[in-house]
Amino acid sequence: MIPLSQNPREIVQAAVHFASPERLPVRMASLGIDDTAWIPRKAHESRDEYGLTIDEWGCRWEHTDAWNMGQVKGHPLASLAEYDRVTVPDFSQDWLYEDCDTAFHKAEQEEKYTMTGIFMTLFERMHALAGFETVLVGLIMEPNYAAALADLILDAQLSFVRNCQERFGTHLNAFHMSDDWGTQQASFIDPALWREFFLPRYTKLFTAMHAGGQDVWVHSCGKVNEIIQGFIDAGVDAMNLQQPRALGIEEIGRRYQGKLAFESLSDIQATLPSGDSSRIEADAHDLAHNWMLPTGGFIFSDYGDGRAIGVEPKAKITMYNAFSRVSEDMYGRPLPKLCS
Repeated sequence: MIPLSQNPREIVQAAVHFASPERLPVRMASLGIDDTAWIPRKAHESRDEYGLTIDEWGCRWEHTDAWNMGQVKGHPLASLAEYDRVTVPDFSQDWLYEDCDTAFHKAEQEEKYTMTGIFMTLFERMHALAGFETVLVGLIMEPNYAAALADLILDAQLSFVRNCQERFGTHLNAFHMSDDWGTQQASFIDPALWREFFLPRYTKLFTAMHAGGQDVWVHSCGKVNEIIQGFIDAGVDAMNLQQPRALGIEEIGRRYQGKLAFESLSDIQATLPSGDSSRIEADAHDLAHNWMLPTGGFIFSDYGDGRAIGVEPKAKITMYNAFSRVSEDMYGRPLPKLCS
């Protein structure tokens, strides 16, 4: 086979921007294949007297016996009116970025697409600070306080973006961030309220990212069908959607194929935990038909914690092989071979 003329970074960029990747881009670090490189930053974290983790915003995290990342159970704010009591992280401190140069050096040697991220970007950070019900009620009953808290968080995230851009410039290819927005049936709030309150703030954040030359990637769980267009309008380049069966593969394709790049895989709830090879193959086929284009628009990506969702390594290998066949059918080349 003729060697690829695109390196891993160029393959991802071509997929994100519909510029004809030579194969499907891959983010499957658990199987040793990844066209991207994560640029880590350090964080302000501590523990309280009960051993609970306190994150850099002052939110207390608890864990059950279930294997997962835990949940915020200690909110620093008793009400939205206390928004000015938030201890905002200082993202200008040099020690936060001490590990970045080494990560960039390795990524550039391997010609990979570089990313850093924001965990709990806006809505998630709001309810981590003040509580889920408090924020939902506050958006209606206390919109001024809700806006003040949102803008405080937004200013902090913009500070992080600027600090990354000043330090790394276009060596950094993308910001990847999370904001879960849906239940299994619909978004948490009316899409009209989402557009009124959150769209201008996401637009401001994404515009700042684009101004520095970075792509914008957003993860959101749940049935977020009605707000994907809002993210597109805000300037998102790629959305990480890991429950394609819950969303409706055909519906999402009909509404959004070609308008943004999808970062996805076989459904992490309905398909992968079953280990059923025929269902895994069907997801790969249906995603190829409805979400991908020959010019790009799809990144094959892992769910980072297979144990948390009950997925065996064998199922991931089955999925990898299925998407490798998709890559060959769509772009003429399979995915890189897995190490034995």
